[in-house]
Amino acid sequence: MELCQWWRHIVVFLIHAWIPSCFAQTTPPVRSSPTPTPQTAEGPETLKFRLSGFPRKHNEGRIEVFYKGEWGTICDDDFSLANAHVLCRQLGFVSATGWTHSAKYGKGTGKIWLDNVQCSGSERSVSVCKSRGWGNSDCTHDEDAGVICKDERLPGYMDSNVIEVQVDENKVEEVRLRPVFTIATKRMPVTEGVVEVKNKDGWAQICDNGWTPKNSRVVCGMMGFPHEKKVNKNFYKLYAERQKNHFLVHSVACLGTEVHLAACPLEFNYGNATESCPGGMPAVASCVPGPLYSQSTAMRKKLKMPSTIRLKGGAKYGEGRVEVLKGSEWGTICDDRWNLLSASVVCRELGFGSAKEALTGARMGQGLGPLHMNEVQCTGHERSLWNCPYKNITAEDCKHTEDASVRCNVPYMGYEKTVRILGGRTRYEGRVEVLYTETNGTLRWGLICGEGWGTEEAMVVCRQLGLGYANHGLQETWYWDGSNVTEMVMSGVKCTGDEMSLSQCQHHRTVNCQKAGARFSAGVICSETASDLVLNAPLVQQTTYIEDRPLHMLYCAAEEDCLSKSAAKANWPYGHRRLLRFSSQIHNIGRADFRPKAGRHSWVWHACHGHYHSMDIFTHYDLMSANGTKVAEGHKASFCLEDTDCEEGVSKRYECANFGEQGITVGCWDLYRHDIDCQWIDITDVKPGNYILQVVINPNYEVAESDFTNNAMKCNCKYDGHRIWVHNCHIGDAFSEEAEKKFEKYPGQLNNQIS
Repeated sequence: MELCQWWRHIVVFLIHAWIPSCFAQTTPPVRSSPTPTPQTAEGPETLKFRLSGFPRKHNEGRIEVFYKGEWGTICDDDFSLANAHVLCRQLGFVSATGWTHSAKYGKGTGKIWLDNVQCSGSERSVSVCKSRGWGNSDCTHDEDAGVICKDERLPGYMDSNVIEVQVDENKVEEVRLRPVFTIATKRMPVTEGVVEVKNKDGWAQICDNGWTPKNSRVVCGMMGFPHEKKVNKNFYKLYAERQKNHFLVHSVACLGTEVHLAACPLEFNYGNATESCPGGMPAVASCVPGPLYSQSTAMRKKLKMPSTIRLKGGAKYGEGRVEVLKGSEWGTICDDRWNLLSASVVCRELGFGSAKEALTGARMGQGLGPLHMNEVQCTGHERSLWNCPYKNITAEDCKHTEDASVRCNVPYMGYEKTVRILGGRTRYEGRVEVLYTETNGTLRWGLICGEGWGTEEAMVVCRQLGLGYANHGLQETWYWDGSNVTEMVMSGVKCTGDEMSLSQCQHHRTVNCQKAGARFSAGVICSETASDLVLNAPLVQQTTYIEDRPLHMLYCAAEEDCLSKSAAKANWPYGHRRLLRFSSQIHNIGRADFRPKAGRHSWVWHACHGHYHSMDIFTHYDLMSANGTKVAEGHKASFCLEDTDCEEGVSKRYECANFGEQGITVGCWDLYRHDIDCQWIDITDVKPGNYILQVVINPNYEVAESDFTNNAMKCNCKYDGHRIWVHNCHIGDAFSEEAEKKFEKYPGQLNNQIS
């Protein structure tokens, strides 16, 4: 008994001694030489990362961390490439190529969240690396660290906003327009309704006392609409009186240029939210849809798309590289000072809403031709980008690696609900199934006949599902049949590739499919990136000439069908053929390598030229009369695709020799010199006159590209029977429509001078 009491005294003494020491150590003293300790309290799911600062590209910048509701920076003390590797991976890049110190991208604001960070490079999050601890730093913002990430995304990574809006996400997460009339609820897109905001407790209303058109403009922009219009409130008063409303916000004061309602000054209700809108009703907004989304044909004609600005290279409507028309030539915009205000002016001008993202560093591929604008600085109120202040550009200012692009808010149409892909190894591939309405109104999934199915049709499916570009359109599928859907409900599908959904494509009225069964149904493989091939037009102009080549030197070319039909009747090996020769330099300016569709097992060996051919037809060469009639043709019957040379800093990946891999790397080009076989048009039978030389790359769309409109090149030609003059070579979409019409009516060269 005495022993038990003795132990009890010991335990009580230890508890009294331990508790004060615990509280005393809650805030550790700051030491001059900290011992780094691992920080594991906060998991990576509670952190957010972004790149900020100026000037910078999309894959570099001051590293900022969102922790405990606040953005802050990281001090450069003890910073290393290993730290940068971890941070770049958290930003969605594969790795880091460097890091910066001393606030190279400008000084940040707010907290300096981490100091003396020491990662090994393999950590899944910077939160598990050694450091002083969150918010414990002896640095100033003059020491803010930056990272330079390799411009290659992690597989499956979905791009987040590169230029973010700083909003209080704890208060307003989402905004919607809720239609209240039966007819309106069935129409898409929803253009009018009660404005509702979502927070942690669900959806709630905004009091309309003091509600202005500027507020509506911001809401409409978020919904994908360029403009707002007046609302007939009488329709909504009766509705509001019958409803029990929950008012989360009782005051909104937008300027009209904000890209999100949460960026406007808001006053929230903290008392009795159901009775906090005296004399008012829920705010209502009505929006004017852009031309692509207008339900009225008359309105669609009235709301024409602008002719001086366009988006190129995007997978979806409302996204792409920004191109502007100056004079008669299209060009791009340099990304210096490119931001959401300027991007929103572009989006609204094109009939979309405000900008969701303002992208830098040629994120939608590189453009061609001149760079027309630099340091564009819009206020957000302008009707056109040309109304914004900007600087003219010099050759030293910018390159196409700095082309600006945008992602706009677009109206929700619900297209993704009517198509699905199943059976693939990832969500990016599978057999295509469409939601079909039977005559009795029953909805069911059916298959699509694979006959005639190709890249353009696959492009529409991938766009409809928000999965980027199409890598392949499959006419036979071996995917796992998990849905037990076996009936064909659609056949003869033919798309242009620009449609928003398969329902807008042509197809047979009644199903007509020669090969039945799930194996012969249409399939797709989608990808977030795609290649983009373009021909060097000036090089064609510089290298064009005529050669009379003896027939005994053309046996190989005849075997590959590179001569005109009359060559078969020639007196071989005597005589000659007249050849129009030129060099082709084909650049890949996209975001993915261009790879042949056919696998290595189906490549064909050609002993004449000593290499494997990976594509049946890669390029068409045509000589046409002024009215478009083809007078002579040639083509590279099969190509050996490889990297001849690359831009500075880009390494070659593909070489034909020794059955090597074939393709064209991003930033590289494949050069076919004027003096190699089949690099010509056989013009033996062509009479003197004025013609158009046309070259088309990837004419059958065998391989997916982000932009097919830049695959054709045209030149004016004058042939006098002995010599040929070629000029005004350009990519098909480089000039305005008016300039193209003049080009086709060009009378030709009357003498040795260009008329």
